[in-house]
Amino acid sequence: MPDSVAGTPEPIARLIEALHKLPGVGPKSAQRLAYHILRISEEEAFALARAISDVKSRIVFCSLCLNITETDPCAMCSDTRRASSMICVVEQPLDVLAIERAGSYHGRYHVLHGVLNPMDGIGPEDLHIRELLRRVGEGNVAEVIMATNPSLEGEATAMFVQRLVGPLGVKVTRLARGLPSGADLEYTDDVTLARALEGRQEL
Repeated sequence: MPDSVAGTPEPIARLIEALHKLPGVGPKSAQRLAYHILRISEEEAFALARAISDVKSRIVFCSLCLNITETDPCAMCSDTRRASSMICVVEQPLDVLAIERAGSYHGRYHVLHGVLNPMDGIGPEDLHIRELLRRVGEGNVAEVIMATNPSLEGEATAMFVQRLVGPLGVKVTRLARGLPSGADLEYTDDVTLARALEGRQEL
């Protein structure tokens, strides 16, 4: 591919294009990042490339909770000190980190990797709900905590899961309303998140 009209060398143009595909990175930010990478040392640049490569080659989904991990099952599913009778259902792996930071939950997790969103074509078959039902059906789960974000999609997903899990004789609770409506767990402070966990309510 020849240089662009603006005179940008093809490797730089490809890097800018690749960075622009990342969420939250606009064209100007992509350009700044690309030229920053150009300015750093070769050692730093290759370390960044190796880090990206390692994420793609070494990180997998836990076969039990679907969280990201380097070993399967993950460390939390393998930890016998965690209560296997409780499963906290979250949207994304980042939500697991947020709840763990609060330090008040010591059960297991289940990551859906999204929420129901018909507008974007995301239905139940696109989430890891079937795996959750399989875990609950094994018989040793007493409570499922729905910790999806307090958005319209998060609420709809929580109610959908409750309708499937409730008839199995398992208590389904929801994080208390200490979480502000429309907020993401990832950005919630530790105290608010801990209180929301403590004040969860049955659905």
